[in-house]
Amino acid sequence: MKLQKLAIATAIITLMGCSQPQKDSVQSTDSSESTAQTYQLVSGEASRLDIYRNVKLTADLSHYSTNQKAMLAHLIDAAAIMDDLFWQQAFSMDKNTFLEKVADEKVKHFADINYGPWDRLAGDKPFLQGFDEKPLGAAFYPEDMTKAEFEAADIADKTGLYSVIKRNSSGQLISVPYSHLYQEQLQQAAELLRQASKLADNKDFANYLDMRADALVSDDYQASDFAWMDMKTNPIELVIGPIETYEDQLYGYRAAYEAYVLLKDMSWSEKLAKYAAYLPELQKGLPVDDAYKAETPGTDADLNAYDVIYYGGHSNTGSKTIAINLPNDEAVQLEKGTRRLQLKNAMRAKFDHILVPIAEQLIVPEQRKHITFDAFFANTMFHEVAHGLGIKNTLDGSSTVRQALKEHASALEEGKADILGLYMVSSLLKKGVITEGTLEDYYVTFMTGIFRSVRFGASSAHGKANMIRFNFFAEHGAFSRNEQGLYSVNMDKMAEAVDALSNLILTLQGDGDYDGVAALVADKGVIKPQLQQDLSKLANANIPVDVVFEQGKEVLGL
Repeated sequence: MKLQKLAIATAIITLMGCSQPQKDSVQSTDSSESTAQTYQLVSGEASRLDIYRNVKLTADLSHYSTNQKAMLAHLIDAAAIMDDLFWQQAFSMDKNTFLEKVADEKVKHFADINYGPWDRLAGDKPFLQGFDEKPLGAAFYPEDMTKAEFEAADIADKTGLYSVIKRNSSGQLISVPYSHLYQEQLQQAAELLRQASKLADNKDFANYLDMRADALVSDDYQASDFAWMDMKTNPIELVIGPIETYEDQLYGYRAAYEAYVLLKDMSWSEKLAKYAAYLPELQKGLPVDDAYKAETPGTDADLNAYDVIYYGGHSNTGSKTIAINLPNDEAVQLEKGTRRLQLKNAMRAKFDHILVPIAEQLIVPEQRKHITFDAFFANTMFHEVAHGLGIKNTLDGSSTVRQALKEHASALEEGKADILGLYMVSSLLKKGVITEGTLEDYYVTFMTGIFRSVRFGASSAHGKANMIRFNFFAEHGAFSRNEQGLYSVNMDKMAEAVDALSNLILTLQGDGDYDGVAALVADKGVIKPQLQQDLSKLANANIPVDVVFEQGKEVLGL
């Protein structure tokens, strides 16, 4: 990576100083009209403005020291920088210029939630007049670049996580490292982390903050990922950097900036600590041929519960994350496993305000008693744990699964985590490791969770994964729908469908079968008319689609 940076440094300078302005990927054909007027809501979109429920991210900080409170303030400031950087990656127009041209405050708030003029929970459909469909590559690639051009080009760091593809003054494609393109803001964020490190009581956390600061300005994250894996006792947590690749829907190569500032729930975390030890045993029991489970997941992984006090960047867009499984580096995963962070207060908000009301509209009355927060928490948790199962490299050894499946990798990986999470719950219930609730609790809550998630649309990786699973379950009779439009889970057929879908996904990943995954997404990754009709009942009942957070230092009293 460092050699690549040196090799293209001159090209970067040329690009930044001499390149011609590129066509704006979001303006209408008549750009003079677009810049002269304020942006107006597309007709018929007013009802979308109320799909989020406001939730305050507060916390009791009375038992934290003065130094810890000052440290939290620095961490939130650094997270806010990640938020600004994500805007630049998601949308080619300057954030402030864009928002100033949205006159209606309610519409502006909706644009702020979506980080641009596209409704992230409605298939990225534009909700403001004068904007075309969202570029699949967001702002990671030139708007006029074709896939054929990219694939034929000889570009340094072509499939890299931490670079943007630009055109130089000659029109040729080049890669520009994040550390150069966003240098000033990354240095500011790094300095905030170093200041926070000096205030940290926990030595491992202080070391991680210093290493992560170095990573932000070097694009070399692996060492800090290893350091993050070794943290076990820190009461305050920070996830920060370019992490997930979902925003790059063109190839799934480029990582987007995000951040979470978290407070560890010690009592809940103690309850979860025992599950990570079962990963190797569960890997061996996966319902797939031995070759597709030959890798051994790391056992130095942990499960912990947190209250989140700040979201920034990608994590704050559209549907809000309620659980984290990191790091994504395959080498770190194989050696160390992953850490799973369950965001308990965010989960509770979604359970109370969204999941329970959905069950009252779509689940048969006799199964509603099986909708429990413990099952919702566990299903979400084991989704994250299940990312560590399966394999990270194709069977022929030619590449990682992510590289082989390209833009479909994220959708299939999320589908794998969902279905293997349910496999894990079933297995651990049988072993007596999980003692809370019944399998019916987990299955019915899981089914209700699909209805919650498919309302996010089918354009994102999670959305495609949800629809594949829903349509696969329908074909296998895992649930039925009565004349009143209420659903019930068939326990036996659900178990069979879980095994069948697990086998299919793991095989596609191990084979690196790009065409097979593309066919699966095209066939099943869509919302069909009957389901769309049922989902409209939820909108008519004014059930929010997701939550939006009131957050920051002022909300916390910092």
